[in-house]
Amino acid sequence: MLRIAAASFSGTAIEFYDFFVYGTAAALVLGPLFFPSFSPVAGTLAAFATYAVGFVARPLGSVLFGHVGDRFGRRPVLMLSLLMTGLATVLVGALPTYRQIGVAAPILLVTLRFFQGLGVGGEWGGAVLLAAEHAPAKRRGLWASFPQTGPAVGFLLANGVMLTLSATLTDDQFASWGWRIPFWASALLVAAGLILRTSMHETPAFRELAETRETARVPLAEVFRDHWRTVLLTAGALAVGYAVFYTVTTWALHHGTHELGVGRTTMLLCIMIAVAIKGVSTPVIAILGDRYGRKPLCVAGSAAMLLWAFPLVALLQTGKPAYMTFAFTIALLAFITMFAVLGAYLPELYEPRIRCTGASTAYNLGGVLGGALTPIVATELTRGDRTPWGVAGYLAILGCISTACFLALPETRPVTVAADHPAKALA
Repeated sequence: MLRIAAASFSGTAIEFYDFFVYGTAAALVLGPLFFPSFSPVAGTLAAFATYAVGFVARPLGSVLFGHVGDRFGRRPVLMLSLLMTGLATVLVGALPTYRQIGVAAPILLVTLRFFQGLGVGGEWGGAVLLAAEHAPAKRRGLWASFPQTGPAVGFLLANGVMLTLSATLTDDQFASWGWRIPFWASALLVAAGLILRTSMHETPAFRELAETRETARVPLAEVFRDHWRTVLLTAGALAVGYAVFYTVTTWALHHGTHELGVGRTTMLLCIMIAVAIKGVSTPVIAILGDRYGRKPLCVAGSAAMLLWAFPLVALLQTGKPAYMTFAFTIALLAFITMFAVLGAYLPELYEPRIRCTGASTAYNLGGVLGGALTPIVATELTRGDRTPWGVAGYLAILGCISTACFLALPETRPVTVAADHPAKALA
C-alpha cells in the first residue's frame, strides 16, 4: 500500500503543480504579457478567464479518461493524463508573448490551458481509484487521502519556485523570462512520475470486471441514466470547497499584491504556510473519516467555510501577514475537513463498472461551479477601493448550497467488510 500510495500521490502532486503554477502566473504576470491592450483590471480578468478554461476542460477530461478507466483499466489513465498535462505545461513556458506574435499568443495560451485541464480532469479519478480499490475497507479513507495530499504538495512546489524567483529576480527579469522557469521544470517532474508509475499493477476491482467481462460499454451513459442525481448533488456539494481554495490561493494573491500593496513574496509565504498546514492535516482528518464516517466531516467542513467567509475577508483586508496567514489557515482547514475524505467517499458512491467516470465527473463538475468562476467573480466584485464583502457573500451563498447538497447525500463508510477482496468490499 505504501508503494501504491506513493504512485497515486506523486501523480496528483505533479499534475496539480502544473495546474497551480498557471494560477499563480495568472495572478502575477500573464495579464500584461498576453493581454497588454486591456486595462489592468480587464487584463487580469482576461488572464483569469484563460485560467477558468482549465476548469471547464476538467469535466471533459473526466469523461474522456473516465471512459478509458472504466473500459480499459485505471493504469492507462495514470500514464496518459500525466503526459498530457506535463506537455501542455512545458509548452506554456515556451509561448511567445502578445508583443512578439500578437493575438496568436493568447489563443495558444487558452489552447494549452484547455489541454492542461483535460489531463488534470483524468488524473484525479485514476489516482484515487488506484489507492481506494487496493485499500482494505476499514482504512480506505486513510489510503485514499494520499492523492488528496498531492495538490498541497503541488501547490507548495509551484509557489516555492515562484517565491524563489520572486525573491531573487527584479520585476523586469521576472516578467521577461523568470516566470517561464516553473513551467519548464514540469518536464523533470513528469519524467520522475512516469518512472514511478510504470511499475504499478491494475487494481483488483478492475481485474475482476475484466475477467468476468462486466466492464461498461458506454460508462457516461450509465452514469447519467442511473446516477444523475448523485452527480449533481456531489458537484453542488464540492462547489464551496473549490471556491474557498481558489479564493485563498489565486484571488487573494492578486488582491493582496495589487490592491492592498502587500509584497509578492509576503503574500506567497502567507498562502504557502496555510497550504502546508492543510497538507499535513489531510491524513489525520481522513483517519477520522474512517472512524466516524465521510458525510459528517463533509457537512462540518462546508458549514465551517460558510461561517468563515466574512472573517476571512476581514482579516485579509488588514494586509497584516499574521492575520492573513491565520485567515487562510482556518479557511483551508475547513476545506480539507471536507476534501480529505473525498478520495474514499466519491468512489464509494458508484459501482465499480462506472466508478472512474462517475467519481471523476462529479469531482470536476464541482471544480467548474466553484473554481472556474471564483477568481473572475471576486475580481469583478472588488473593482474600486471598497472592502470586498461581496466576495464573502459569494462564498457564504455557495456554503449554504454545498451544505444542503451534502445533507442530501448518503453515508458510505463500510460498517462491515463484505469480503476480504477489496473490489467486493468497495462495491
